[in-house]
Amino acid sequence: MSARRQHLPGVPAWLAANLNYCSRCSEPLTLGPLDTETRDRLVCHKCGFIAYVNPRIVVGTLPVTEAGELVLIRRAIEPGYGAWAQPGGFLEIDETAQEGAVRETLEETGLIVEPTDIVGVYTRPQAAVVVVCWEARIVGGRAQATSESLEVRNYAPQSIPWPQVAFQTTAWALRDWLRLRHPELDTPGVRHPLGWPADSA
Repeated sequence: MSARRQHLPGVPAWLAANLNYCSRCSEPLTLGPLDTETRDRLVCHKCGFIAYVNPRIVVGTLPVTEAGELVLIRRAIEPGYGAWAQPGGFLEIDETAQEGAVRETLEETGLIVEPTDIVGVYTRPQAAVVVVCWEARIVGGRAQATSESLEVRNYAPQSIPWPQVAFQTTAWALRDWLRLRHPELDTPGVRHPLGWPADSA
């Protein structure tokens, strides 16, 4: 049975749509058991290629101003258009995780940052991503909207716009940063990652 005609466990629909044909010989992939594997795999029965499906890595920062405010962006692209998030995006193949976080922050805020402490590592199987977020010191640049951000704004720790946060991973990172730097502040509506509904964005 073709991968496109059945559900791939743990694989979002947008990713499964790209897993129909072998990348080596273009024959259809099928999902099923293999003697050498402990779970069903996508395999090409013509050339034997196994198409492993792995999550993508997202890297980002929580830039902190000298006044102790967080820099957040209002997203200009989907998903999460118009909502607030930390600057970040997909890691490129030719860069380290820190380099990717610096690049993404510059692209989305106009700021040059230096990642310092890791705030957290967050897994979203429903979105097929692993997100790594650093606290970052601002060392240059100028905050400005870009093609990927409608607005760049500083938020005091007690003024984070929780109802307008774009992603669960952003909420988790903000929660963990507050626990690290401002344990006296509450994080309303932010639960442990395992407490989020499985189908939430």
